[in-house]
Amino acid sequence: MERFATIRKLRSGNASVPNMTDYVTERARFSWDEARRSLDGLPGGQGLNIAHETVDRHASGGRRSHVALRCLPRHGARTEVSYGELARRSSQFANALDGLGVTRADRVFVLMPRTSWLYVSVIGALKHRCVVSPLFAAFGPEPIRERLALGGARVLVTTPDLYRQRVAPIRRLLPELRHVLVATSELAAGPLRETATAIPGTLDMALLLEGASDTYVIGHTDPEDLALIHFTSGTSGPPKGALHVHDAIVSHDATARIALDLRPDDVYWCTADPGWVTGTSYGIVAPLAQGVTSVVDEGGFDAERWYGVLESEGVTVWYTSPTALRMLMAAGSEMARGHDLSRLRFVATVGEPLGPEVVVWSEDTLGVPAHDTWWQTETGAIMVANYACMDIRPGSMGRPFPGVVATVLARDDQGNVLLNADGTAVEAEAGFDGELAMRPSWPSMFRGYLGDDERYQACFSKGWYLTGDLARRDADGYFWFVGRSDDVIKSAGHLIGPFEVESVLMEHPAVAEAGVIGIPDPMAGEIVKAFVSLEPGYEAGDDLRLELLGFARKRLGPTMAPREIAFDQQLPHTASGKVMRRLLRSREPGLARGGTATTEEGP
Repeated sequence: MERFATIRKLRSGNASVPNMTDYVTERARFSWDEARRSLDGLPGGQGLNIAHETVDRHASGGRRSHVALRCLPRHGARTEVSYGELARRSSQFANALDGLGVTRADRVFVLMPRTSWLYVSVIGALKHRCVVSPLFAAFGPEPIRERLALGGARVLVTTPDLYRQRVAPIRRLLPELRHVLVATSELAAGPLRETATAIPGTLDMALLLEGASDTYVIGHTDPEDLALIHFTSGTSGPPKGALHVHDAIVSHDATARIALDLRPDDVYWCTADPGWVTGTSYGIVAPLAQGVTSVVDEGGFDAERWYGVLESEGVTVWYTSPTALRMLMAAGSEMARGHDLSRLRFVATVGEPLGPEVVVWSEDTLGVPAHDTWWQTETGAIMVANYACMDIRPGSMGRPFPGVVATVLARDDQGNVLLNADGTAVEAEAGFDGELAMRPSWPSMFRGYLGDDERYQACFSKGWYLTGDLARRDADGYFWFVGRSDDVIKSAGHLIGPFEVESVLMEHPAVAEAGVIGIPDPMAGEIVKAFVSLEPGYEAGDDLRLELLGFARKRLGPTMAPREIAFDQQLPHTASGKVMRRLLRSREPGLARGGTATTEEGP
């Protein structure tokens, strides 16, 4: 309690007044209709479009010259893109799509690192009322192929290197993919003279935009029109494509203001990769809706570089992952003391449990405590959070967003929700574990799974959305994460479906069968471990283990590939013949299931 009191004293002594000053008052008065009215809507009552609310409304008003993107390349000088310039370039992209014959509701996939082209592509495609699906740039060819095929991709925007390494080998397997646009370098205020080297079967993004008009009128957009597809991993079958609509911007805007405490003059940095839902919702949409300046860092994690970015860019609000903060902790506090972090006002995390020790370290080293948030790919926006106006209980997920009704549902020994005599779900008492659930609906709630309505309907029971996460609630309404109720693996904030890994391993001629689980890791939370049984004629040993590790890494990419492989000719099975991952986990000494929200991010 002494540590809680210290945090409470620091928060109450902070001279900065948060956007939400009292949780109870805000919860009583908040309504999604009012939040929706705070947005402009398309001119002439033409509906609601994410691209208009994030860029065009600012570009046509007093923030036209305000910096929207401050882009930091891996090498070279930073560039800045104003809201006016982003509006102009995204309009060019929308017109370029139109010129290619791409129509409303066509699927545009974006496989890009964190550069300004990413923002131009996403915003421009949404202007044209296409459906956008960002992909993780570290995916190997197989996860990319699977998602492009499932989503019916017609257009892919990527870089020359990513195309050659990840897409060209699988292009023949994607007959619906009509256009591949490649882009290099960053945007500049003047003409786009630097272009991508000509690659057969692709179009040069810069040349395409140079020939397109920089004005574009967004057509009528119903708030329920499909806008985004976010893929999330499952325990069986292919990845699930969660469908989100333009109305989701209402949740993004409100949660950015209340949960992340964003204000117009903030310099904001979201470290999540754009290929994951946080990188889109809170790396692209939410900060642009708030009209702030976003730091867009193309470089990967490096402790010295990250402290340098926080200092040199004057970051005021930082949204990152617990893994990233643990990596900074491991680098030592002395490194942080060599940098001026005085402008940093608010730090929040997502994607995995935020341990109490990280909250305390953040307060001591960064000058502000880290605030945990919880949400999922399916929820589309922050559902539970520790807010700037609230006392932090280190280790807690926080309390529900003002417009969200959340509870913990009691379950039986088989994991089924218990029912009252009248057929309603039993809500667990304070202090008891159960399944975290939310009452539909809110604007960013997913509207379905791509091509799988049965799976979608199974997410709801007795008037509740079932998250699949286990939690408990204390007497004051704070929620505490307990674990996942399924076999999904959480590694460094990335959500990994064991089925995808098993399927790739079984394509190797030596593998007869595979079972994949997550095992504890002090830095990443969990790492992927595979148990494989071999076909006759193959001998277990280090050489084959290394071969299988390399095979999986090449096909899946470093994020999804197993880090450990064990040979086992007697994998446990269910009566129907499926590998029992639960029994594989029981073979690991001291194994404790971890994980948290099903957002899928890394550091």
